Amino acid sequence: MTIIVKFVTCLVAYAVALDLFFDATWVDIVWFSVMMTIVSYLGDRILLSKIGNKNTLIADFILAYMVVWIFGSVLLDNYMQIAWGSLISAIIITAGEYFVHRLLHRSIPEDSNKRNAIPDRLAYGMEMSEEHEPLKKK
Repeated sequence: MTIIVKFVTCLVAYAVALDLFFDATWVDIVWFSVMMTIVSYLGDRILLSKIGNKNTLIADFILAYMVVWIFGSVLLDNYMQIAWGSLISAIIITAGEYFVHRLLHRSIPEDSNKRNAIPDRLAYGMEMSEEHEPLKKK
């Protein structure tokens, strides 16, 4: 269910952003959506429990922006308008990712959230003592 929501979000975002600013074909739009869905889903499964929802949304925004910026400039041959297409698609995808992350939080068991989460307090301990009988030099 989560992958389907993520794919539809990417499909809508890229249809709006790439079709609005470029003469992108539906093959390009579907290809961008499939690639972004797979990479983003794997990233969400890894990052969501480790760095939290807010930071994962930031990572998703950067990923969506960079995917369109890099691959769009190579495939669509238009360097001037690529920034607007990247920005619009990244905003739409990040808005959809908020709901995807809520779905992912429900599907991840509670034990794995606690096990992989960064602890609030660092678990470093330091043991200090004085030696009662220091070694004597001979």
